[in-house]
Amino acid sequence: MNNSLKGKKIVLAVTGSIAAYKAVDIASKLTQADVSLHILLTKEAAEFVTPLSFQNISRQKISTDLFSSEDNAYLQHLESTYDADAFLIAPATANTIAKLAIGIADDLVSTAFLAATCPVIIAPAMDLNMYDNPSTQSNVKTLQKRGVIFAGPEQGRLASGKVGRGRLMEPNNIIDLLKTTLGAYGDFAGKRIVITAGPTVEHIDPVRIITNPSSGKMGFALATASRDRGAKVTLISGPTYLETPFGVTKIDVKSAKQMYTAVLKSVINADILIMAAAVSDFRPTNPHTAKEKKSIAKLTLPLETTEDILASVPDNLLKIGFAAETEDIERNATSKLSAKNLDLIIANDISQPGTGFASDFNQV
Repeated sequence: MNNSLKGKKIVLAVTGSIAAYKAVDIASKLTQADVSLHILLTKEAAEFVTPLSFQNISRQKISTDLFSSEDNAYLQHLESTYDADAFLIAPATANTIAKLAIGIADDLVSTAFLAATCPVIIAPAMDLNMYDNPSTQSNVKTLQKRGVIFAGPEQGRLASGKVGRGRLMEPNNIIDLLKTTLGAYGDFAGKRIVITAGPTVEHIDPVRIITNPSSGKMGFALATASRDRGAKVTLISGPTYLETPFGVTKIDVKSAKQMYTAVLKSVINADILIMAAAVSDFRPTNPHTAKEKKSIAKLTLPLETTEDILASVPDNLLKIGFAAETEDIERNATSKLSAKNLDLIIANDISQPGTGFASDFNQV
């Protein structure tokens, strides 16, 4: 999948919270994503994490002093926001949020914030009850009205040892929110995409099923990529062990009939349907209500075909299907393309070792 952050200019500002150590992880992840990263630290942040930690990651000198005369630091840090794609403050203390809300500019972060014209994301981190304090909530609402995006905070164990609201959002989720924010300007902005993923399950009896080895990885990856390009994504998934992509609406189903119902309901206002799920073609005609014993001489299992989801979807949206084949791949895929009245089909060659179901690699 494409790296949607590659080449973006991101300003990461770190303030004086115990959670500042997590900003090192955020900086590392952004560097690995090939962004142009500029880091600002307040003096208080430097009490928790040394500038050297960030300097080693970003390969740039880190300044914490607004009034440093070295190399025109003041102007350089202001100028870093002028052409930035996003300004991320993580972690942000209650004190920093208060200063930003009323326009105080007495350190590198608050001064750069006033100069920023790009999207701003603030990830608060503070102890129990501080975020819910009326003063903090008033400041948050003031900034939200001005277009600032807030990432968390989350519920969890805090520095005081207590459990409550105030924990910094996990770095991976902050990165995903950053992608979602920048994706709002992507080529899928405003598009509504429905994506199916994973297997379906048809019961033979309460303990035995008909299913397939689909992991859902393809559908989940497509959902993430579509989100990063600005789409509003609905992911309809059979049973998997995958984590729901941040910012994606997920509908859990088990059987082909449940997926059929969910898809037809979800595509009513959709622009694109991507059927990446491996839907069972057959189900038992009369599932047994009790477990069938192994001691029976012979088990006859009458089957019936499941609902044809793609053939039932209206033609007023772009329909994309998948064909998992072991032979005559192009011919079988072309036949399905025509029979289902699809706009596009991806033919998967699952006969090759290391590709196909439950693999991180695919042959198309």
